[in-house]
Amino acid sequence: MPTAVAGSASDIVLELEASVDLIIAQCEGDARAAVRALIVANHFLERDLERLRASVSTGYVRGRFGGLLSRGEALA
Repeated sequence: MPTAVAGSASDIVLELEASVDLIIAQCEGDARAAVRALIVANHFLERDLERLRASVSTGYVRGRFGGLLSRGEALA
């Protein structure tokens, strides 16, 4: 079983390295441009995450939504 985990970890590393090479190639070999592009992409992802967090109800986050479902199921 440990070999399966190691195999998947090496696949992840290879995929990561391929992604790094692709990003640098898309930036015409300019590492600074690649880092800048990643920072901009990360900024957009963080902004989306903040928007999603704001749209999730407080009751759901606290686990109250699950409690309401179980009460509803008990009545059915």
